[in-house]
Amino acid sequence: MHVLVVNAGSSSLKVRLLDPADEVVDSLDLGEWAGSDETEELERFGSALERVDAVGHRIVHGGADFTGAVLVAGDVRDRIAALAELAPLHQPRGVAGIDAVAEMLPEVPAVACFDTAFHHDLPAAAATYALPREWRRRWGLRRYGFHGLSHAHAARRAGEILRRTDLRVVSCHLGAGASLAAVHDGRSVDTTMGFTPLEGLVMATRSGSVDPGLVLWLLRHGGVDAETLGDVLEHRSGLAGLTGGSGDLREVVGDDDPDAVLAFDVYLHRLRREIAAMAAAMNGLDALVFTGGVGEHQPPVRAATAEGLAFLGVRLDADANRHATGDTDVSARDAEVRTLVITAREDVEIARLTRATLHR
Repeated sequence: MHVLVVNAGSSSLKVRLLDPADEVVDSLDLGEWAGSDETEELERFGSALERVDAVGHRIVHGGADFTGAVLVAGDVRDRIAALAELAPLHQPRGVAGIDAVAEMLPEVPAVACFDTAFHHDLPAAAATYALPREWRRRWGLRRYGFHGLSHAHAARRAGEILRRTDLRVVSCHLGAGASLAAVHDGRSVDTTMGFTPLEGLVMATRSGSVDPGLVLWLLRHGGVDAETLGDVLEHRSGLAGLTGGSGDLREVVGDDDPDAVLAFDVYLHRLRREIAAMAAAMNGLDALVFTGGVGEHQPPVRAATAEGLAFLGVRLDADANRHATGDTDVSARDAEVRTLVITAREDVEIARLTRATLHR
């Protein structure tokens, strides 16, 4: 089955046609994509494709309803759109991708694959916020987790590389958005993002976790309204807020400006702390996986992270880390914990889920 994988980001669109062996047959990358109003280039790409048997869409938030991949039929599209407030940067673009491809390939079945689905059966202790029961039931308040498609692929590849199925893996998806997942025997048992993708690690422009009392103080006493606060936490915090400039970690690493140094230190502190917390959720660690744009392409980040995790048994081979390409082991030979760099392949995971959904 040839699967057209549609990955709509907050401002970009990545489309991949995968053959039955998950080799990329054709691809399209739109660095700036506003949604359904800009479909000409996508339509030209689609009209040139010789064979598409199914379409798989990445959708960031599945809410409480969507706990696995689902055929886009009936009211599914509208139910996905109704979750936009939970992931305002991504959900509308995901829906725009569904609409654009449905118009382009109306006879081809489409499957929605959710970033939250991998985490849907988190243990109750990890998924539950300490909020009133009535609130949790009324509004579905829980920790959903995100980047599940990437974490699932990374953990699966770690098992293949290490030839083990009983692994305790901490998967680090590090990019403009960033999250960790504790994956034990292939199942997500904890993660850093929560009800929305704003919780957890320091990211490019997102704050990650902050004291809710601080948020309340800003609303009550700082003269900040809810709309401004949301914009700042999503778009003007994280590395961008700490440096007063770019949220691109490539511009922060190695910069001796005091703000850049502080930004990198804060980023690493939170990253190391949360990796240790994920390991604690599994009572230990067998493999640490780096994936995503930063995880794959920033050896200094991997090295600095590992330096603070020696107590867990993490040790890198400096040369292997500097020259890592593709899916590879960068651990020191005698390290107790294996450290892997794995190329993010959400497209492969989406294609896998799409085929499985249509073959049920």
